Amino acid sequence: MSDHAHSTPPIDPAPPWWQRLVPRTLFARVTLILVVGLVTAQLLAFASMQLERGQALRTLMLSSIERDIASSVAILDRLPAAERPAWFDRLERRNYRFSLGGWEDGPPPSSPIVQQLIQAITGALKPFAVTRVAQSPLNPEALLIEVRLSDGSHVVIHGQRVPMPVSNWVPGVLLLQLAVLGLCGWQAVRLVTRPLAQLATVAEELGPDLKATELTETGPTEVARAARAFNAMQRRIAAYMDERVEILAAISHDLQTPMTRMRLRTELMDEGPVRDKLRQDLDAMQALVKQGLAYARTLHGDTESPQKMDLDALLNALVADYQDTGQPVTLAGQLGVPVVTRPHALRRILGNLIDNALKFGGDAAVQLAANEHALTIAVLDRGPGIPADQLEAVTQPFYRVESSRNRDTGGTGLGLAIAQQLAVAIGARLSLHHREGGGLEARLTLPRP
Repeated sequence: MSDHAHSTPPIDPAPPWWQRLVPRTLFARVTLILVVGLVTAQLLAFASMQLERGQALRTLMLSSIERDIASSVAILDRLPAAERPAWFDRLERRNYRFSLGGWEDGPPPSSPIVQQLIQAITGALKPFAVTRVAQSPLNPEALLIEVRLSDGSHVVIHGQRVPMPVSNWVPGVLLLQLAVLGLCGWQAVRLVTRPLAQLATVAEELGPDLKATELTETGPTEVARAARAFNAMQRRIAAYMDERVEILAAISHDLQTPMTRMRLRTELMDEGPVRDKLRQDLDAMQALVKQGLAYARTLHGDTESPQKMDLDALLNALVADYQDTGQPVTLAGQLGVPVVTRPHALRRILGNLIDNALKFGGDAAVQLAANEHALTIAVLDRGPGIPADQLEAVTQPFYRVESSRNRDTGGTGLGLAIAQQLAVAIGARLSLHHREGGGLEARLTLPRP
């Protein structure tokens, strides 16, 4: 065997951590993009509004604070020195207050806005002199301005930044806006992705019978056009399958006449190896035509309706039929769960599997098992088995394992293919496995109701 057959397929590298955080569905991704974009835009708009409001408020404060401070200093200057501390509380405002002179030196203010404010206050305080200006050593955002009064005493103006007030209703309105934007974004994404989800559902329901529900051809122009195209595609596929079945049926019917004539002519021949070979060839041709037609019909499906049934009763009857004809078929286990399925299709699947086991193994053992998720019907034999690299290929039509199948045995390579197609049609899964000790296990798994 070549080196290529033994080469290990490359392993895809693990995606980066940030890709694992990204949602997998289109709905979630588009919703996330819209919501993040809308929230970011809303926050930027709110921040811009607050910045503009702060600048306007600052301008208003700069135009009025110097007059207020100058008026307060004039009042303090007229008061006796002993009464001034009692007026400090009365003259206190949100952004400044007064105290007696004296403080530890701090760094000079460097902000252009603060420099502008100091110039405005200094101009408004005339004829009172500003003797010192510095930042508070305890609070870098606080401004200290020392003013000398007419009697030579000093008072200190403690200016401080006041956060811009925000009304109580603003956060509620902001959250309401975000909720409305998120809801609109979610609805918009849902309208876009719902047709895709419906398309995927209908495509998954399209089985061998080609009778999936058609999409509604309504909605936006693009969605309606895609629905019409998909419905037309389903109808074309169904028409092609009907035509293929009709062609195979016609070929099967037309071949019956010449094969019958050939069989009659073989009866007129003398006994001998040539006559025996011709009979075998005719039997093989007839089996191939019948199996080919049966496979085509399984691809197209049939009109059998699912019904609730007792699997244990069906299997007991099926195995009893084989045993009545002297076939070495045994049954072990019990499912004990009724299921809704197509009984004739299921019987055809199990019949093909048992026939296959009898043909290549000489006997067949049917074993039943059930768990909380599935029901398993296994057909086991002690035949030559199938190579591991051909376990999946043997369920393809006309594929035969050369070491165990040949024309002399009458095999057409369609028994397992028909079983596989019917398993898909009834919602089951057919898989082949090596049996411990030699042989083959054909395992049919049905979902537990």
